[in-house]
Amino acid sequence: MSSFDNVFGTTPDGSWRAPGRVNLIGEHTDYNDGLVLPIALPNRIVVTASKRDDGRIAVASAGHKGVTEFTIDELAPGSVGDWAAYPAGAAWILRESGYPIGGANLRFESDIPSGAGLSSSAALLCATLVALLGLREIEVDPAEVARLAQKAENKYVGAPVGLMDQMASMCCTEGHALYFDIRAMSTEQIPFNPAADDLALLVVDVKAPHRHVDGEYAARRQMCEQAAAELGVPALRSIAFEDLDDALARLSDDVVRRRVRHVVTEIRRVEDAVALMHAGKLREVGPLFTASHASLRDDFEITVPELDVAVDTALEAGALGARMTGGGFGGCIIALVEADASDSVLAAIEKAFAEHGFSAPSALAAAPSAGASRIS
Repeated sequence: MSSFDNVFGTTPDGSWRAPGRVNLIGEHTDYNDGLVLPIALPNRIVVTASKRDDGRIAVASAGHKGVTEFTIDELAPGSVGDWAAYPAGAAWILRESGYPIGGANLRFESDIPSGAGLSSSAALLCATLVALLGLREIEVDPAEVARLAQKAENKYVGAPVGLMDQMASMCCTEGHALYFDIRAMSTEQIPFNPAADDLALLVVDVKAPHRHVDGEYAARRQMCEQAAAELGVPALRSIAFEDLDDALARLSDDVVRRRVRHVVTEIRRVEDAVALMHAGKLREVGPLFTASHASLRDDFEITVPELDVAVDTALEAGALGARMTGGGFGGCIIALVEADASDSVLAAIEKAFAEHGFSAPSALAAAPSAGASRIS
């Protein structure tokens, strides 16, 4: 018998997957109506599922003991806690949106590293949504599933996340980065295949404990909104790069100035990276990564020593560019390296971490992968 049979006493009707993501460039631009450029990872959450018709959902996970069960009609924000809040939130938003999902048994497995900032929460929601819809053969546009996942995380789980992670998990395609314009709500698939250029994208989890990430994230967002109001624009995306100096001169607080400078210059770096990728000049994207990290360190102030040491060491070891990725205060860095240099760059970071007394880092392959889909 399979693990699913052992847990639920029945055979599954199918399996679905949704990947984690890493953002190549465009950090803290999403809630400023800006531009982002994520890829989906090979690492994913898999949901094996079977239908039930009693209006109840039972969830189990390879990483957690026991089974959590709830009635769809009785779901309300806060009614289910811990990790099961995410599949409960998915069921709740489908009910609220009028989708007839009946009931289901769901078993989850994941190989997305926990706490690494690779968006396992968005993957969990997206995987649940595609499984619940797939069980009933309800077809929904992937971008709409992403919006449902964001609503579930905002309104049911209570996390004020943007839409980038869910769009990456649902809409990325293999061999491409997803150029997502938040203000226009438009996407474009940008060719991104480092291996074809004898390059590799190294993702290194620095294993730093996330420090004050929720409060600091909220503070950055509030400061950006405050600056936009002070400048008389709906969001910082409205500040053209060419008008940045004038905008900064109109702000009275130096910290606010630096936050605005990061957002506006980061949006320009996304545009530059996309232009270079279109031109087949992937190696030239490296310096944009490095400039992004400097901006996140000095102007947005969201790096920690582990992130800075990892980036500096990667560059010293020959990386073409490196930056922290994700919300900051922990998580991962990415480094664009020659394909035959991945091992030596990682070894240099491991040595530097040992010398600094940091926890040993870990790395994973970052081949740009496809978004959510049915497996069987």
